[in-house]
Amino acid sequence: MAATANRKEHPLSMRLPDADIALIDRAAGLRGRSRTDFVREAAVRAAEEVLMESGLVRMTEEGFAEFMTILSAPPAPVAPMVEVLLRPAPWEQDGKQG
Repeated sequence: MAATANRKEHPLSMRLPDADIALIDRAAGLRGRSRTDFVREAAVRAAEEVLMESGLVRMTEEGFAEFMTILSAPPAPVAPMVEVLLRPAPWEQDGKQG
């Protein structure tokens, strides 16, 4: 009996309405990708996002206490952000049109 090679690819099929296929095909075309490549990339990206959102963070009691202390402290101003927030909006500048 011959040894069977491990498959590196697994088929995946879905039934989708015509409107969904048209939308996917349009987006894939804009990216210069095939429907399969586009759907695979989108599915993998979505799966990675879900896994990143559900990641578990472990720390010692001391580490958690330090973390909570930092979170509870008043925020320190960030100079570049303060400068941007104090800048007048384009529509507020001496009658100049932006």
